[in-house]
Amino acid sequence: MAGDTVWYGASSILARFLIYLLTPYLTLKFAGTPEYGKMSLVYSLIPFLNTLVLFGFETAYFRYIQKKEVAKDVYDTLLASLLVTTTLIVLLMLVFRREIASFIRVPEHPEYISICAFIIACDALSALPFAKMRHEGRPRLFAGIRMISILVYIVFTYFFLTICPRVVHSNPNSILLFIYSTGFGAGYVLVANLASSLVQTLALSGQLLQFRARFNTRLWKEIMVYALPLTIAGFGGMMNETFDRIMLARRLPLAENAADIQVGIYSGCYKLSLLISLFVQAFRMGAEPFFFKQSVQEDAPRTYARVMKFFVMTICLMFLFVALYVDLWKSLFIRDPKMWEGLKIVPILLFANMFLGIYYNLSIWYRLSRKTMPGAYITLIGAAITLLVNYVFIPAFGYMASAWATFVCYGSMMVISFVWGQRVYRVPYAWRKLVAYMVIVAGIYFLHHALTSIWHNRVFSLVLATTFSGAYGLFILRVERKEFQRLPYIGKFLGQPKPAAA
Repeated sequence: MAGDTVWYGASSILARFLIYLLTPYLTLKFAGTPEYGKMSLVYSLIPFLNTLVLFGFETAYFRYIQKKEVAKDVYDTLLASLLVTTTLIVLLMLVFRREIASFIRVPEHPEYISICAFIIACDALSALPFAKMRHEGRPRLFAGIRMISILVYIVFTYFFLTICPRVVHSNPNSILLFIYSTGFGAGYVLVANLASSLVQTLALSGQLLQFRARFNTRLWKEIMVYALPLTIAGFGGMMNETFDRIMLARRLPLAENAADIQVGIYSGCYKLSLLISLFVQAFRMGAEPFFFKQSVQEDAPRTYARVMKFFVMTICLMFLFVALYVDLWKSLFIRDPKMWEGLKIVPILLFANMFLGIYYNLSIWYRLSRKTMPGAYITLIGAAITLLVNYVFIPAFGYMASAWATFVCYGSMMVISFVWGQRVYRVPYAWRKLVAYMVIVAGIYFLHHALTSIWHNRVFSLVLATTFSGAYGLFILRVERKEFQRLPYIGKFLGQPKPAAA
């Protein structure tokens, strides 16, 4: 699992890092305008519809491909169903593009919704081929296709936002005027995304051409019963993750452009908290097939507990890496100083994403069974918290309310899943120790913040951050020495664990 996660993680983190490099570029390009906020509003829509289109089929694929009696039909049945639902939803988006654009507060750009529809179609067609690769253990090919698509996205973004304006400015009669308009703004980021998605789909054409026109109706009905709660959970999860942008734009007592600017500040600073969510995504890609394969082993619960321990230790170090060095990251990734006022949300959102990652680990108890409704219930509770806190507190506290809503939402989901899961499928998590690790890193952050508030000096802040991070790393290494000794590669530097007494 670690090996696959490294490949999936390397590709995902490097791909997202390259996209992060666009954040300072885009915040600088759209500085002082509502365009970055509008782009964030559009991108808050795409995950919702992706979840609706995919219908939990990725997880269902890993669940049912393990059954030898139906394994040959799983891919073809799911892909056939996906083609139908994708076509239907894309057509609905195109028909109601004006209404959708008005709902997310970009009524002047219904064409943004049309572009989104085709992005969603391409991403939906790519989902099952990617899942098939993960099941077959081909992370290198997975990583290669992901990286190519991201590079296409970056190249096209730079082409439309930098090269085209320069050429048109120097040559008003340029042929580029056939594909470029100065008033399209953030729409070109969507065009670049569409180009990236098309390239990704073409690269997966070999997997898509393996599709055979056969449909197992009985299997499909069984999968739909399994996948429907996952879809509800995914939809609620996307609401928790992205709906706060839409609510900010609609609930802030400000003029439309001013509200969009606040959304842009929130979205720009939110990106600094996503290092943890990147790791969670990479972990999920490697862990999902691993968890299903391990489920048939007698010691599966102990394996899940060990995975959780290493996961929490890793994300705690990541928290320190981002939160203690935030003064450095803001200069690298947020080039518009007016956005720095939103940095206070970063540690809140970092912890929220830690809770989300832990919740994903805990959710194994219902994902392994056919009864996936608990996942839907838990996520809907989280969605209700998100909606309620944002609705009530945004008018008074702005994006701080959205940050705390995310924190409370994911924290509640984590606790509910742990309590409920331990009653249904007991896993021997070392939860007291894991809670202690999170409390310690929170204490380190507050101590660092207090000391740097007394003496405002960047060098002092960086030295202190490095000292605290190193001390925490050594502390973990000492406390968990036996665990690290059991690992390949790392263990040989720590000495071999002593054999158990006879």
